[in-house]
Amino acid sequence: MTNPPFLTGHYTPVPDEITATGLTVEGTLPPELTGRLIRNSHNPKPGITPTHWFKGSGMVHGIRLREGRAEWYRNRWVHTPALDGAPYMTDRGPDLTASTAGTHVIEHAGRLLALCEANLPFELTADLETVGAHDFDGRLRTAMTAHPKEDPVTGELHFFGSSPFPPFLTYHVCDAKGDLVHSAEIPGATASLKHDFALTRRHVVFIEGNVTFDPAEHSGIPYSWSDTQPSRIGVMPRGGNGAGHIRWFSIEPGNMLHVANAYEDGQGRIVLEGPTVDREGFRLSWNWWVGAPGRGAEPNARSYTRRWVIDMAAGTVDEQIIDDLAVEFPTLNEDYLGAEHRYQYAVSFPDQEGYGGYGVVKYDRVTGARRIHQVGDARLPSEAVFVPAAGATGEDDGYLLTVVSDLKQDASQLLVLDASGLDRVAAVHLPRRVTAGIHGSWIPDDALGGPDGIRP
Repeated sequence: MTNPPFLTGHYTPVPDEITATGLTVEGTLPPELTGRLIRNSHNPKPGITPTHWFKGSGMVHGIRLREGRAEWYRNRWVHTPALDGAPYMTDRGPDLTASTAGTHVIEHAGRLLALCEANLPFELTADLETVGAHDFDGRLRTAMTAHPKEDPVTGELHFFGSSPFPPFLTYHVCDAKGDLVHSAEIPGATASLKHDFALTRRHVVFIEGNVTFDPAEHSGIPYSWSDTQPSRIGVMPRGGNGAGHIRWFSIEPGNMLHVANAYEDGQGRIVLEGPTVDREGFRLSWNWWVGAPGRGAEPNARSYTRRWVIDMAAGTVDEQIIDDLAVEFPTLNEDYLGAEHRYQYAVSFPDQEGYGGYGVVKYDRVTGARRIHQVGDARLPSEAVFVPAAGATGEDDGYLLTVVSDLKQDASQLLVLDASGLDRVAAVHLPRRVTAGIHGSWIPDDALGGPDGIRP
């Protein structure tokens, strides 16, 4: 029997957990890169073939850097009940702890959290061992999105819980100390799939596309494209009473998985950007994710960057595709999250026919320039994580960290690029080929309480 695409090539799971120390470095690692790059991936255990890529159990991969050295690589499954076969649906309803925990990993208030949008987060140690489900001392009673946003000014963590059943959308705020301090149901939301959202200095921005709950979908992820599901953007003022003032704006059909950024411009309009797919792009991607015929060559077919400009006073939305390159996993210097930014980054993919290469992309939103660092034949980069340089003065004064999977060598490297010109600074040779994954974070030592990662 032929394996589905998400168990082949760059996506072939690794069979075990390992630890390697004293990694080989080419070039010179900047000493300010002292911390951990941790990324997440779907990696089912040997002998298990999930019905959907997103159903594969989560595995985190970590690389520990310290003052110019690459001290270790380790990978660990996130040991949730689902890893041992516990079902999500029970006779008492959903088990929010039965998580793949395979989408993202973040740090907030000294905690490492592995995330999957249908479940509670799972806390990890600094060495990537599983602590257990984290429900904010019992205050979190919904699932948690895999894309929370930490406000760079206040340190608050903003996130939501989405459900195919009412309440469809619940908004949460966690303070800088890690306490959940606000939750509110959002009126007017639907069962549309909400994977990501945006935060500006004054607003919270939700996106509902044409992909919505479908109980007839039997892949284990009960969502599908619907031409009758309205595609909309919801704009809500930040603050305790914001939910009652949300406004919904109709947009063109499509579906967005990942937001690049959003902000209020000089005229008070909200500008939102991110890759989106049309109906055909979603069909090609979904068929890849489930291993069905008629799929694209990659999981991100026809994914093009789109910009929406929302004029709240006029009640209008202007939208346009601003680039014809197939990209996903947009990132930026997160000091600019919610504010007007000049630069953003992404990973480029071959088109739906398999033409074109993989690369790390940099966009200059002022000049309109696009620069690509081509990683080479049969080499796939992961989401490029921005880390500021020591004493940084400019928005792009820093580094991009990406893990490159090399099929020809059956190996991987951590690649460090200069974010200003995309030139290679250093490469760390890893002890194995790292499974192509989804999202990750750079966690500096001081975020985890020091070099040993002991949270106070």
